[in-house]
Amino acid sequence: MTKIVFMGTPEFSVPILTMLHEEGHSIAAVVTQPDRPVGRKRILTPPPVKEEALRLGLPVIQPEKLKGSAELEEIIALQPDLIVTAAFGQILPKELLESPRLGCINVHASLLPKYRGGAPIHQSIIDGESETGVTIMYMVEKLDAGDIISQVTVPISETDHTGSMFQALSVAGTKLLKETLPSILNKTNERIVQDESLVTFARNISREQERIDWSKGGKAIYDQIRGLHPWPVAYTVFQGENVKVWWGEKVTSTAEAEPGTIIKIEPDRIIVKTGDQTAIAVTDLQPAGKKRMMADVFIRGIGSKWSEGDRFE
Repeated sequence: MTKIVFMGTPEFSVPILTMLHEEGHSIAAVVTQPDRPVGRKRILTPPPVKEEALRLGLPVIQPEKLKGSAELEEIIALQPDLIVTAAFGQILPKELLESPRLGCINVHASLLPKYRGGAPIHQSIIDGESETGVTIMYMVEKLDAGDIISQVTVPISETDHTGSMFQALSVAGTKLLKETLPSILNKTNERIVQDESLVTFARNISREQERIDWSKGGKAIYDQIRGLHPWPVAYTVFQGENVKVWWGEKVTSTAEAEPGTIIKIEPDRIIVKTGDQTAIAVTDLQPAGKKRMMADVFIRGIGSKWSEGDRFE
C-alpha cells in the first residue's frame, strides 16, 4: 500500500485529511504547525489538522521549523511514497521534496499560475475576481511553480468573503484530490508546465493592506472588506483610534464630501463617502478596546457620539 505523509494546518486542510483516511490510504504521519496561543487569554490551542489527526488516531509531528530539524529527519525516515500538502504554512526543504518516490503534491487554492503564495483566497477577493479555483500541483523549490496536475474552477459571488471561499475551496480541493490521486499513484497523471508570463503573487496579507483608503472607489473598498473577512479584518482610524470594519454594503450616493466622511447615520448603518459615487454602509464594526457589534447596537451606545460630517482618517 502507498505510504502517505499529510502536511496541513488550518480548517481548510481538515476535509482533505479526512478524505484520505476514509479512502483507506496509509497515512504514516500528519505534519502540522505547533500549538499556538489564541485569543486574549492566550490559550494554547492545537491547529485544526492536529485535532482531526488525533481523532483519527494518526501520529502527529509538529516542527517549529522544518529545515535542519529532528522532525525533518523523522519524516524522511518514514520513507513515504507521496507527500500531500494543503496549506501547511512552511517551505519544504529540498531534501524532503526529493525524498518520496512519487514526489510531493500540493492542494493550492488558486488557478495557478495566478496567485502563487500564502494568501491566494484573500487576494482573489480583494482584487474583485469573479472566479478562482484549486490547483493540484507537484512541488518544487520555487514557490508554487511546479507542474500542474489538475484544476477546478470555483465562482466567487458578490457576497462571498474569505471565510465562505475557504469553505467552498476546501470542498472543491478535497473532491479534486480524490479524483486525481489514483492517476498520481499509478503515474498516469498529466503534467502541465506553468506559463511564467501569467504568474501573479498573493503574498501574506500585510498590515498596510488591512487599512481602508477611503479615496479608492466603493467597489474596491467593499472587495477589501470582504477579502479580509473574517480575518484579519479591514480597519480604519477615527479620532486617532483604530476601528475594525467587519462588514459593509455598497450603496449609491451623490453626496459631496471628502472621502472618509460620514455622510449619513441610519438606525442600523453608518454610510461613508468613498472616492466615487459608491459609498460604503458600515453594518458590523469593532471600536478599539471594545467587542465586535452590529451597527445598530453601536449607534444606540458609544456611537451616539458620532455625527454626520465626522471623518475617518
